[in-house]
Formats: sequence, C-alpha cells, structure tokens
Amino acid sequence: MSQRKAMLACFSSFVRKLPILYTTFVYRRSEFADLDKLTERMRRDISEVLLNHLGFFQSFDDVKVYYDNGQDIVKQALDRSVSQILSKGVVQRRKTSMTDYRLEQVADYLCTIELALVKYEAKEGSETYNKFFGGIGPFKKNWLKQARSKRMRQTS
Repeated sequence: MSQRKAMLACFSSFVRKLPILYTTFVYRRSEFADLDKLTERMRRDISEVLLNHLGFFQSFDDVKVYYDNGQDIVKQALDRSVSQILSKGVVQRRKTSMTDYRLEQVADYLCTIELALVKYEAKEGSETYNKFFGGIGPFKKNWLKQARSKRMRQTS
C-alpha cells in the first residue's frame, strides 16, 4: 500500500507540471428516461464546452480524440459533438488502451479524483479512498485542489 501511495503521489506531481486543462461531467443513469436521453445530454454538454472554448481548440493544428471505447454512449456523444463543432480536417480519432498514452492515464487520474469527490459528498467514500487520500478533508485540501488547478474555467 505504501508503494502504491508513493506512486500516486509521484503521478500527481507529474500531472501538476503538465500544461493541460480538463473538464468532467457527472451523470446518474437513474435521472434519465433512457440511454438516448443520456447520450443527448452528454453530447450537449460536450458541445457547450467546445463552443465556450472554441478559440482554445482552434489554436491547435490537430485535435486528437482518444477514447478506449469503454462505453458506447460516451463514444457516440464525443463523436457527435466533436464532428459538429470542430472542423473535420483537424480531428483525429484513435482507439487506445490505458498503457499507450500518458495523457490517457492523466485523464483517468483526473476522473478518479472527480469521482472520489462525488463519492465523498454522497457519503459513499470507500475505505480505499480513505487509505489513499486520508479522508475528505485532506482529499479536498491536497488532491482535489491540485487537480482543480488544471480545470477549464467556465465562461458565460
């Protein structure tokens, strides 16, 4: 356990130094009548972020969408949003596995941090979270604060 915690701390330090921005979305399937409605909501949310930060995304020559095809509805929402908002000529899609790309590992780490917050706030935090993060107080003060420094700012 101590070795795993040390590795997590090293990875967190790596993330802190990367020139990245991220955003996450939280959905509960039980709040949607069916998967089509959930997929559409995801598509709208992703499109909104792309539109709100269009200048940022257009500043790159290429936009690469990496997804491991874990959930088909996520893939559909990503594909529809990206192809609708961004020029098709700059978008490259690649199926990946977690070990192929560090940025995919970083995305997984950031999603884990955000999911831990959801779980802690719903009083569903597990003993594993507590072992790694030290409870909700230290988690928010250290892990969440560090991750959120990389979060895309909301624009209106």
